Amino acid sequence: MAPGSGPSRRAAPSAGGRRLPIDPAPALSLAGLVIIGIVSFGLLGGNLPALPGIGNGNNGAVRTPTPSNVVIVPPLPDVPGTFLYVKDGNIWTQSGGDARQLTDSGRGPDDAMPVWSPDGASIYFVRTEPVRGTWLSAGELREYNLRIPRLVRMAADGSGDPDVLLTGRVRSGSNLWSYFIREPSISPDGTRAAIITDGPDPTIQDPVVKFVELGTRTLVDPGLPEVQFLGHASPAWSPDGRFVLYVRNAREGTRGTPTIRRYNLANEQDRALTGAGYRTPAWSRDGRYVAATKTSAFGTDIVLLDQRNGAELLRLTNDEQSFNPVWSPLMDAIAFFRVQHGVVDLWVVPLEGTAPNWTLGEAFAMTTSAGLDAASRPAWFIPADQLPPLPTPTSEPPASSDPAATVAP
Repeated sequence: MAPGSGPSRRAAPSAGGRRLPIDPAPALSLAGLVIIGIVSFGLLGGNLPALPGIGNGNNGAVRTPTPSNVVIVPPLPDVPGTFLYVKDGNIWTQSGGDARQLTDSGRGPDDAMPVWSPDGASIYFVRTEPVRGTWLSAGELREYNLRIPRLVRMAADGSGDPDVLLTGRVRSGSNLWSYFIREPSISPDGTRAAIITDGPDPTIQDPVVKFVELGTRTLVDPGLPEVQFLGHASPAWSPDGRFVLYVRNAREGTRGTPTIRRYNLANEQDRALTGAGYRTPAWSRDGRYVAATKTSAFGTDIVLLDQRNGAELLRLTNDEQSFNPVWSPLMDAIAFFRVQHGVVDLWVVPLEGTAPNWTLGEAFAMTTSAGLDAASRPAWFIPADQLPPLPTPTSEPPASSDPAATVAP
């Protein structure tokens, strides 16, 4: 079966799915523009820290990032493991003081949103290629500049040809359109990926969480609730494989009000973990804590949450310019993006003491003026034989808890 051609588990679109009552091509073109806006809006809950073209984040001159093939690594403390991030459409790895470009898009496809396989032998990412497509509009066949995304898997050292797992291609006869594939998260057993997509038919659904069965390469729709036209973002598989966190996008007027929700794969129950204003969840390795981006009217910061009820345990930043956290597998630090003078860099803040009563060490930059891709979250891997044993994670919240009610203001 061709990638992306398998049926979803549910034939009908989930609540909020859209059925276009008008000619699909102009509507889809508009939807593409809307989704691009939603992605930018939704990335940080509608309250973006300053990026090039919309301010500088420090009330000073916008800084020029390093060239596309250069990542400067400043002198660092000892930071174990290997990071993934994206710069100018290419995936980079960084281990200690060494940054290496892993893919080279040239003038062709762009690579984005890399994540590690559970064993660190592979990486998964979205590769998007420009193509010309045609679609009927007002009874006339028109040409469009499309970008076809693919979910691909590649050896972690960059060797060999990438394996295409899903292609966001829509065909109607000889006509060609596309659907979105974003933000992959791989299950701990490596058999499924959670993604954000409006496939296989973008005319009837918004970009929402769906699962890719990596063996059969088919899409499964769990039918999670959404706000019409706003969809979901940022799926994150729990370390024990029982839950998926995701963001339900919403808004009040022009203000973004995203919430983190928890989906139980065993009983298919879905519930709020947080109140409004939280995005980009990332699990700790023991499954007890969640790092997240907290949004406000002024910007974004990094916080740690109790996974049982969403209660805010610790705020890691107060600069209103930090977002997209990821845990160290050692659980002794959080890496995140920070935008300064319009340029995004990778930072790390140490966690000292015993959870959940941490104290914060001094944050330090892992890159200098790198200009990293803000929409592609960093990923952090340390081999299992370099990690201490952990007790069995307890991911299920108490039955009496009310997650949305326990969030700190």
